[in-house]
Amino acid sequence: MSKKFLWLIGILVAIVAGATGFTYSLISAKAPSGDEGLGRLIYIDRDDNLDSLKAKSELGWRWDIYNKVFSIHPRTGRYHVLPEMTCLQLYRLLRNGTQEPMNLVVPTARTMDKLASVLSQSLMVDSAEIAQALTDSTYCADRGYTTATIPALFIPNTYEVYWDIPVDKLVERMEKENNRFWTAERKAKAEAIGLTHEQVATLASIVDEETANDAEKPMIAGLYLNRLRIGMNLQADPTVKFAVGDFSLRRILNKHLLVESPYNTYRVAGLPPGPIRIASIAGLDAVLNHAEHDFLYMCAKEDFSGTHNFARTLSEHYANARRYVRALNERGIR
Repeated sequence: MSKKFLWLIGILVAIVAGATGFTYSLISAKAPSGDEGLGRLIYIDRDDNLDSLKAKSELGWRWDIYNKVFSIHPRTGRYHVLPEMTCLQLYRLLRNGTQEPMNLVVPTARTMDKLASVLSQSLMVDSAEIAQALTDSTYCADRGYTTATIPALFIPNTYEVYWDIPVDKLVERMEKENNRFWTAERKAKAEAIGLTHEQVATLASIVDEETANDAEKPMIAGLYLNRLRIGMNLQADPTVKFAVGDFSLRRILNKHLLVESPYNTYRVAGLPPGPIRIASIAGLDAVLNHAEHDFLYMCAKEDFSGTHNFARTLSEHYANARRYVRALNERGIR
């Protein structure tokens, strides 16, 4: 074998070794991940391409390495790039869709549009897509609800989900959480007062609107159940605000009481068609564990504490109401 041939083989071996080493150095290079020890969260949505991901992720030239060596489009999701992670590990993370779960807060929103807006701020899904599902009569019916009762599906709490969860999967998760909330004990208590869980949520939503004071909620729930039991209209001011479409009203006037709406409980007997907001857990449990008393009337306290004066008779109620109206006038609230 000639020296020239051996020299060529040596060069080839060196080139291969160098290329191998270079490739290894590329895929083993650390993927920049923000503050040392904390890492960086990367959000990849359906509209992203490799160029937009480079800008969004702030991974700089090492994203170019990822792109050139692996050349695949990552799966959607919320990913945690750790400080010690190499480009090869980043590739495996994104290829497998190994996401970092997140905490999703389901609020006590007043409308499905508001709920959709709040949820979409935390998730990949668009608010219009959520709202469309929750206001579609067929979609709701397939899950045992109407567009009026669908707020009863949601139990406000914090849930661990994936950022790119689709609407159907989100609703399925809420169904599971709803079933978990409605234990045999809670179902028995609802049955004892003659209400379905949707009706419990409806009454609880009214109680929630009447006061933010959780300690007083069982008293208010008991009052409304007293009215239902004797066939008296609920006459709940929050339902009038819902019917009018203005929760900022400080005073309910006669013109508001005349509004034609199935939610106007001054004109329509019984419970309204559905919740006027997503009821809180405190509100739901206040209905199920309502206070036993014989009060039929209540009026906001004149000290604007957010609590109420309760009365058994109209004369007592009118006296309470006069004090409250006087306080409103003194403060110039109209």
